[in-house]
Amino acid sequence: MTVAGLRSAVRAVPRYRPTILDRYMLAELSGPFVFGLLAFTVIFAATQMLSIGRLVSEEHVSMWAAIALFLWELPGDVVLVIPIALLLGTLLAMQRLSGESELNAMRTSGITFTRIVAPLLVAGVGMSFVMYALQEGVVPFANDQVASIENAAVNHTSTFNRDLTVSAPLPGGGKQVTIATAYDPSSQSLLHVTLVQYDRAGAPTQIIFAGEAQFAADQWTLRNASGYRFNPDGTIISEPNVPEQQVELGERPTDILKRISHDDPEQMSRAQIASIIGTGQLTENELRKYVTVYQQKLAQPFACFVFVLIAIPFGVRALRGDGSTSLGFGLAVAIVFIYYVVMTFFSYIGETFPAAAALWAWMPNLIFTAIGIARLRRAAAL
Repeated sequence: MTVAGLRSAVRAVPRYRPTILDRYMLAELSGPFVFGLLAFTVIFAATQMLSIGRLVSEEHVSMWAAIALFLWELPGDVVLVIPIALLLGTLLAMQRLSGESELNAMRTSGITFTRIVAPLLVAGVGMSFVMYALQEGVVPFANDQVASIENAAVNHTSTFNRDLTVSAPLPGGGKQVTIATAYDPSSQSLLHVTLVQYDRAGAPTQIIFAGEAQFAADQWTLRNASGYRFNPDGTIISEPNVPEQQVELGERPTDILKRISHDDPEQMSRAQIASIIGTGQLTENELRKYVTVYQQKLAQPFACFVFVLIAIPFGVRALRGDGSTSLGFGLAVAIVFIYYVVMTFFSYIGETFPAAAALWAWMPNLIFTAIGIARLRRAAAL
């Protein structure tokens, strides 16, 4: 096809332009949505402000570090709040249109109920992709900044919730297991390191104790190490006070930090979770958890669409009269609570049966979508 023909084909493709109805419905949604976004963000951030105030008063963290900590925690709050704000915004928008008989006027003029609410559903789909982009791009980076500030300003070193264990195969067979209890981000060093090497039969051949293992120039260096080698004849050779010794641990500092950061895959992106799963360093229980969260992080953003779908019929039938805003808050909280109870239930099932983790991750969305479609059809029939 020539360039001229390609341009003609592109021009021939029909372009969708929002109608007056589309713009009107989205305008009705935008006000309550922004209100809900701000209100719920303030509620979520209030508890963090209290904990940050404690850091300043008790841990003597500088005010600038406390402010930075608060600001970097906001993206995570916003991602949690977006679906709830959409739910509340849709409830209040549909309540106003129904309460002031605007829906009846539109339907009397020949517009179907499905066409009236279509812009809200499209907005729900669009916000699902926005939430996914924030969850995968912005929030993990913000969480890394929070961890860095906490380690530098509060802990000074990153102490693990449990001993870090790294397992790596040896070139001649066997494996090497490295255990550490803390990490110093400023020098990229593991602290209080124990390294054990095993032969192919699983018998230990060497144990090394070191004060730290520092990463530089793409390699680890043990400092102030003492080693013990076990010979096949049962003798032991001691090598005390070795100033430096290069070793290969099997993971880089970035991989280690991602894996031990709060031991929580919820704080990571799907790409980070997949990278950690690929290291093969997770225990069976950890692997179940990481696989489940990996699938959930794809399904959860689409709660935006599900909540809009659920809220439309509730807004038409349930919220009328005075006090509708407070009633909308209560109904939004109730729907969100039920949704997350169902999600938690299927999360446990997903960890128990990780082979079908993708199905269990999407099950809450499928259930609530079915309920929403059923109620939407009833509302359209009124």
